[in-house]
Amino acid sequence: MEQKAKRIEFHLGKTGKLAPLITAAAMILWAALRQSNVNGYVLAFFAALVTGVIFAKDEKAYGEALVYGLSKPMFGVIVMAVILAAVSGKLISASGAVQTIAAYVVEAGFTGRLFVAASFLITCLLAFATGTSVGTYFVVIPILFPVGVMAGAAPEFMIGSIVSGAAFGDNLGPISDTTIASSATQHADLGTVVKTRMRYSLPAAAGALVLFLLFSGKGDGGGAVQAAEGGANPVSLVMLAVPAVIIVLCLMRKHLITALSWGILTGIAVGLLFGIYTVDGLISFPGGFAVSGAIIEAITGTAGTVAMLIAVFALLGAVERSGLFEDVGGFLSRFAGNARSTEAAIVLSVGILSMVTGVISVAIVALGDLVNEIGEKAGVNPYRRANLMDCTGCVFCFLAPWTVHCVIPAQQSAQFGEGFAVAPGAIPFVNYYSLCMLAILAAAVIAGYGRKR
Repeated sequence: MEQKAKRIEFHLGKTGKLAPLITAAAMILWAALRQSNVNGYVLAFFAALVTGVIFAKDEKAYGEALVYGLSKPMFGVIVMAVILAAVSGKLISASGAVQTIAAYVVEAGFTGRLFVAASFLITCLLAFATGTSVGTYFVVIPILFPVGVMAGAAPEFMIGSIVSGAAFGDNLGPISDTTIASSATQHADLGTVVKTRMRYSLPAAAGALVLFLLFSGKGDGGGAVQAAEGGANPVSLVMLAVPAVIIVLCLMRKHLITALSWGILTGIAVGLLFGIYTVDGLISFPGGFAVSGAIIEAITGTAGTVAMLIAVFALLGAVERSGLFEDVGGFLSRFAGNARSTEAAIVLSVGILSMVTGVISVAIVALGDLVNEIGEKAGVNPYRRANLMDCTGCVFCFLAPWTVHCVIPAQQSAQFGEGFAVAPGAIPFVNYYSLCMLAILAAAVIAGYGRKR
């Protein structure tokens, strides 16, 4: 029997249904105020899962819902991508390539805010071309982030520039899953959707670029001096073959897992061929039930992020079977009236659902039919509806500190050491693209910017 349709009932009605989310939100706020790393968010979501048991009327159904969340294909893809990306990133960072690039950057004087702004533009182009924000993190962060920090930029602004660029590509890219989902659910031509979305995305990108040039803070400067003094090792630059292979395969529309796997194989082959690595440096069994080497260190270093993803997707399964998606849809239809109120309802409902699920395309697909129905009644243009849904997701989902858009960048920043680590709760404040898009959305709904009559 199909279990997906079985709805979980909670004691205390809606209060009990929201209890796990309230628990998670409270602990996330606590962790953010204490500048916790990813592990604080792990505790928050596992506490939420345990809280749900107290309020669920059918504990067996609740347990099955948690497992159902873990059965989603996206969970497996993201977990595998996190692990494989950690290995490919380790091959690059441990080779000395990052220090070499940083030394050249410092020598050229291309440091601080200029490098932050350039990182934003590079990430925009790559995310737009590949159509994947998460995949972009795995390619860009291992190189641009540590180089930028060593070149004098503050770690949080380097991460902010990369997350902002990824949000732009996810928002505007014609092969992005969010662009495809928003156009398909609203029965709008994909090419015209991308064309009309430029009036929202390009001003937000321009605003973000200006903010990065004006307000990107500097690091302590020690990294730049250390990189310059350490000297360059040109041979290590051959390890750039790793991201090159991954990027090319992503552009060829290969699966992200496949692209990362080929990147790792390329890194191992090139590293051994040029004498950058030895076999023992990559994999070693020293005895005493121990395993060492760069590869196993990278894999075990992802434990906190993987645990976080387990808790998040399990909770997503419970949220979906609790009927929260339908509740949000009911909210949408109740408040929709004229064009302005309908647009406001679209933004609020998609925003709430994208924050709860942490996946923009899930929120768009869940609400797509209802948005299409009430949008037609209110006379909201289908391209306008598609753009509002996608732009809203690229604001609220990217600004929620418990989603992959904050957790994965935070985890990747921490692998370079304590001086490089950025807390998930700090990333929303430096994601200038999503913040600029939030202002544009407000102007769109309140003042009618971009509305076609």
